Amino acid sequence: MEILLFPSPWPLTLLNLTPTLAHTMTIFVVSHNLQVTSARVPALSAVALAEALKDQSNSFTVAEPLNHPHWLIRLESALDANAMAHELVKAWKGFRHSAGHACDHDCLALGGRKDTPGSAGSPLQEGAWGVDVVECAEPDQFLVSINWEGLKGGRPSDAIFEVKG
Repeated sequence: MEILLFPSPWPLTLLNLTPTLAHTMTIFVVSHNLQVTSARVPALSAVALAEALKDQSNSFTVAEPLNHPHWLIRLESALDANAMAHELVKAWKGFRHSAGHACDHDCLALGGRKDTPGSAGSPLQEGAWGVDVVECAEPDQFLVSINWEGLKGGRPSDAIFEVKG
């Protein structure tokens, strides 16, 4: 018996390819700036906050506490930065409400993309977003006090966001 082999017009490597879409995850490294002084709005631990945000939103694929003096948690999502910032504020406020904490204040997410290499040992690395979540009674006053307009002015518009909720 004779077996004839015919050359294939397609390389064998193409036979096993499956189409995939390349999509990078959005990474937030989050700090908390609690400007509300009330026993009804307690400070939050990194562990409790990571668990609460994961419980409040299916959009966060990773929510992990950090051991860092400034940054509390690291979040990952398939959402773009603006949508993820809105989801973060919604989940944060949802957690405060479900925990029975006072919710009569505003929540800001102020973020900037890290466009340079991060410091050794810092959880905030190039391409990730540093996000300060601020809980305050007067968000416009807070933004003036930190010169937010000046800070935004030095950055490309796609490298910074501000979400109020």
